[in-house]
Amino acid sequence: MKTVKILKKEAEKVRQLLISLDMIHNGYIPETDKDHLFIPIKKVTEEIKNKFNIVEKELKKLVKEETKLIDVLKKELKEELHSLIPSSFEIIGDIAIIEIPKKLESKEKLIGESLLKIQKNIKVVAKKAGQYEGEFRTRKLKIIAGENRKETIHKENNSRLKLNVETCYFSPRLSTERRRIIDMINPDEEILVMFSGIGPYPITIARNTEAKEIVGIEINPNAHKYAEENIKLNKVKNVILYNGDVRDIVPKLKKKFDRIIMPLPKTADEFLPTVLDISRPGTIVHIYDFLHESEIPNLAIEKVKNYIPKANIKEVVKCGQYSPGKFRICVDFEI
Repeated sequence: MKTVKILKKEAEKVRQLLISLDMIHNGYIPETDKDHLFIPIKKVTEEIKNKFNIVEKELKKLVKEETKLIDVLKKELKEELHSLIPSSFEIIGDIAIIEIPKKLESKEKLIGESLLKIQKNIKVVAKKAGQYEGEFRTRKLKIIAGENRKETIHKENNSRLKLNVETCYFSPRLSTERRRIIDMINPDEEILVMFSGIGPYPITIARNTEAKEIVGIEINPNAHKYAEENIKLNKVKNVILYNGDVRDIVPKLKKKFDRIIMPLPKTADEFLPTVLDISRPGTIVHIYDFLHESEIPNLAIEKVKNYIPKANIKEVVKCGQYSPGKFRICVDFEI
């Protein structure tokens, strides 16, 4: 298998580039040694050959669990139902969250128990009983197999994050994006995280950087409660949390920040006027949005410039696919 050999400290930057070029071979598991990461690639192009060290490696094939679930259920369900079998699921801590089509609802217990059998790290299977909705972006879930609980501890980026998956919004898919932000932070930075939820950005930043102080603001009282627990769980001292509306809390802070993170896709741009009040020249802002591929990067940049015309756009990054043709993106810009 052809791989790109890179230093571990350059891993995320190179990985993002390879993703943008659609070059990563997802059928194999990357390998590491003491200092390097070997990323499997689909083919060797002139561009890749000129930029990176190409190395031949024997890599393990990736066996996708969702494929296993399909294989198991195909043996249990009638052939006319095979096309409806869920092809993917989300894992938060030891809870799997799966979407079950209406025509398979009578088989939801079978689906849940099958998932428990093939995923030994899962203790609870819950099905989506609604979409993300309301001010707190939460969704209804129904447990269909395993233990009767919705609370778990999710591990990522050298941190442990406790939450209730029904009452708190949390996306494990943003783990790589949080790592990207972590790798950009300089010692002694003062950082504000708007819409901080259960604390994934503040906690992982505190655990992995030498930031001076991280302030988080979250309007959902349930998420805020878990964020406070997560401060204790991770033994961090430089995180300060506020429960309330960003527009009410920010004026009371009476300080300026070196970096502002705004992980609220769809409506975060409405809070950009608030950013100017707490920024100084050189402040870095990371604002998130959901956009169709055809709108990237122009609409993302336009939204920022509408509120902050002099914003110095550094980068527009795809942070993962949200739905067919639609992506979660982050605009990094400087005040």
